[in-house]
Amino acid sequence: MLKMKKFIKTVIKNKWFRAIIMLAIVAVIAAEAFYLGYNKGVENPQTVIFRGVANIEEGKPEAVDFNIFWQAWKILKEKYVDTGKVDNQKLVYGAISGLFDSLEDPNTVFMPPSDAKKFNEEISGEFSGVGMEIGRRNDQLVVISPLKDTPAERAGLKALDKILKIDDKVSIDMSVDEAVKLIRGPRGTTVVLTIQRNGWNEPKEFPIVRDIIQIPTIDFEMLALSETEGKDIAYFHLYNFYENAPFLFYQSAVKAAMQNPKGIILDLRNNPGGYLEASVNLAGWFLKPGELVVTEEFGSGEKEEFKANNSGFFKDMPMVILINEGSASASEILAGALRDNRGIKLIGKKSYGKGTVQELEKLNDGSSVKITVAHWLMPNGGLIEKNGIIPDYEVNLTEEDIKADRDPQLEKAIEILKSQL
Repeated sequence: MLKMKKFIKTVIKNKWFRAIIMLAIVAVIAAEAFYLGYNKGVENPQTVIFRGVANIEEGKPEAVDFNIFWQAWKILKEKYVDTGKVDNQKLVYGAISGLFDSLEDPNTVFMPPSDAKKFNEEISGEFSGVGMEIGRRNDQLVVISPLKDTPAERAGLKALDKILKIDDKVSIDMSVDEAVKLIRGPRGTTVVLTIQRNGWNEPKEFPIVRDIIQIPTIDFEMLALSETEGKDIAYFHLYNFYENAPFLFYQSAVKAAMQNPKGIILDLRNNPGGYLEASVNLAGWFLKPGELVVTEEFGSGEKEEFKANNSGFFKDMPMVILINEGSASASEILAGALRDNRGIKLIGKKSYGKGTVQELEKLNDGSSVKITVAHWLMPNGGLIEKNGIIPDYEVNLTEEDIKADRDPQLEKAIEILKSQL
């Protein structure tokens, strides 16, 4: 035992042994520090702060790692040749736009403050441009409908016209939002649209002078069934379902009621839609209270029903409805509800087929997002989106008819209504 203690003392006095022991201790401490630091880092990952950009975690999904986004941001800011000219806010808006574009849904869009302002002006009924609703169909930019008494209508544009170019910019892969920016502009300036129409051998150019667009909502007049009869048919031509549509229809409905009409013609041609609430409100004039107008079906499978809640003043009155390729969205809801509930006959051409629900959400800086949240189902369960509504009586309205001031669709509507009286 004494020999062992003496051996240990001798070894400890050896300077090389002492050095080896110290290195071993340092290595153990370093390994332990690394392990603890790694675990700490996993539990509390470092947050990278970029100057000029607020780091906000609210709403961040747990399963998504945004590290690659910030890596790309850092590389762009450090290496892009004109990095000094880069606007951080534009980068953020561009990233958000890419987020929405990735859904490949033309109705789900991000609008920075300037675009959100223009959108609100359009919904309120006045803006500067050519006056038409546009959209995408089969990956092609198309006219949904030209608005009444606007440069687009006067130029001769029609629903489903394909927009190939806007000035010198080809529209392939162009979003609706981009197209709207290019088509709109100051009053008195000109935009040239290259249009292809079914039946044409080659496209044509339409130079259109921009103007202040006052969007009409409704026209009302009394029509006669024939030249020998008095004017006892109430004719409502509804051009949109914007925020003032219910009140303006109420005013026209009161005028019609005072003249004791025998029947009604509701003209929804080239009506691109608007607010769902406006469509449900107007349906309540023609349906019994409580009858189903439309159902919203969400991605979760949840459904919400919207039922007629107005007076039903015209619920027993004979009527017909006019639709065409420019009848979309809320127009299709109203037409479908009256056909499914009352068997109202539809006359004209197959409707556009825009049957999804969009919500408009405002962001903190004045930006907005318009996002598709549900599909619309007609009372009989039919899906509007991409299907449209097929009329009971298909009647063409040709360019020759328009030039000759003829309206065979309206003439057919009068004929069908007369057979019901």
